[in-house]
Amino acid sequence: MTSATSMFNPVEADLQILADNLIQLIGNDHPILYAAAEHLFGAGGKRIRPAIVLLVSRATMLEKDITPRHRRLAEITEMIHTASLVHDDVVDESEVRRGVPTVHSLFGNRIAIQAGDFLFAQASWYLANLDNLEVVKLLSQVIMDLATGEIQQGLNHFDTNTSIETYLNKTYYKAATLFANSSKAAGLLSEVPSAMAEHLYGYGRHFGLAFQIVDDILDFTSSTDTLGKPAGSDLKSGNLTAPVLFALEEKPYLEKLIERQFAQEGDLEQALALIQDSQGIQRSRELAAHHAKVAVEHLATIPPSDSHQALINIADYVLSRLY
Repeated sequence: MTSATSMFNPVEADLQILADNLIQLIGNDHPILYAAAEHLFGAGGKRIRPAIVLLVSRATMLEKDITPRHRRLAEITEMIHTASLVHDDVVDESEVRRGVPTVHSLFGNRIAIQAGDFLFAQASWYLANLDNLEVVKLLSQVIMDLATGEIQQGLNHFDTNTSIETYLNKTYYKAATLFANSSKAAGLLSEVPSAMAEHLYGYGRHFGLAFQIVDDILDFTSSTDTLGKPAGSDLKSGNLTAPVLFALEEKPYLEKLIERQFAQEGDLEQALALIQDSQGIQRSRELAAHHAKVAVEHLATIPPSDSHQALINIADYVLSRLY
């Protein structure tokens, strides 16, 4: 299977510059926040969000090099994503992220929340300094969407009446909005026509949905070591994702287990077994494949290039993580 990082070849040097810049952008005026940021950005991860911003930038600037504003947008995208993870980990009480301790488990909830807020504020300040009102609006919308998605998820905990449409709506807010709006923003910085900018938004939106649906499937099919968090943790916390919602249509007893919030010994294990015995995972795979296909279709208006091909390959890679 091709790794994500090997598909980033057209922007490998750009990603190294980004990695070097991220911690510097935080500044060391606040020692604890700096330590938290250093821990976060040092934890690695695939950097798939800034990679897509850089690939879109290069795919839409074929005759010229990308600008410092494109690079800064990629950095802002990673800062916003990282800030949202810090807050999510506090809400979810997660002790581990990407196989390393979370900020709140190392520094406490108060510092973690302040670190997340600080990253959002820093991202907003750098965003304003791009001097592009449309781009400011797009990325500001992302920050609002992330909060909306987290609230929606909280309100729907253990709610077996949640529809697939509601799930996809929440998934857009929590995961796809950043891919969608940062892809469009990269196009706007390249001064692409408005129709192409909308296609870039469509690519990011559907890619983001496919990406998150695959993550939600892996919560049931991967080991704790692979995930960097306990397998089945979403279900245990009452976050009902696509495999569960599809399985509920086939397995009535699953509803009872969820509604009593796995209160009895063996409830969670029984629920996981029911999901495995249903079409929930297969139907979720088909849903992810649909969104990955639509994402690639949105790239048809982009001229051929190595970066354009990499954007297609990444959509294929997302699905290949399931096999």
